[in-house]
Amino acid sequence: MKISETNLYEPVKEFLNGLGFDAKGEICGCDVVALDKGEPVAVIICELKLSFTLELILQAVDRATACDEIWLAVYSKKTARARENDPRVKKLCRYLGFGLLKVHATNLVEIVVKPEMWKPRRDSKFRSRILNEYNRRQGDPSQGGSTRKPIMTAYRQQAILCAEMIEQGETRLSALKQVIPDAPKILQRNVYGWFGRAARGHYVLTELGKEALQI
Repeated sequence: MKISETNLYEPVKEFLNGLGFDAKGEICGCDVVALDKGEPVAVIICELKLSFTLELILQAVDRATACDEIWLAVYSKKTARARENDPRVKKLCRYLGFGLLKVHATNLVEIVVKPEMWKPRRDSKFRSRILNEYNRRQGDPSQGGSTRKPIMTAYRQQAILCAEMIEQGETRLSALKQVIPDAPKILQRNVYGWFGRAARGHYVLTELGKEALQI
């Protein structure tokens, strides 16, 4: 049987009625509108879509100023790639204060996110990483949105500088360290496979390293 948005209506209506609201369909362009009988009246709007889309979010944003709660309802899919199963979707709904429902093939309605405003905890570690990389990077070598070229990170910039100095004949680790304080870590980790150890405290370029300098 082909599933359409109308298949979601009855389960969602029953769910909202179970919360103590009186739900009706297609009111002023809204898929579902539910009211309580209190004073003042609470207005709940629910938009239905077979999958989580940008259009669903835009519809909800457009309705948000006319109601007290927004719910989004989507058809539950078993595939892991279903957008509504993405943790970022849950986070987005929580940011916006929207509720999110999944309607299963059995008509079971599952609450994924409740319609409550949420202020996330600051990710201090990620913030620190951003600031550190920004401050260490020389200039602005990588265009935003680049996917085909390796990103010119601060680490890669320093590795290239090490390679250039070695190519010019400076192979001593002690001398490299004077110009590049992180040279010992870079040469020992050898992330890109550019460096080879010729003798204790002396390094040479591998073929990969020579090729990297030609790019």
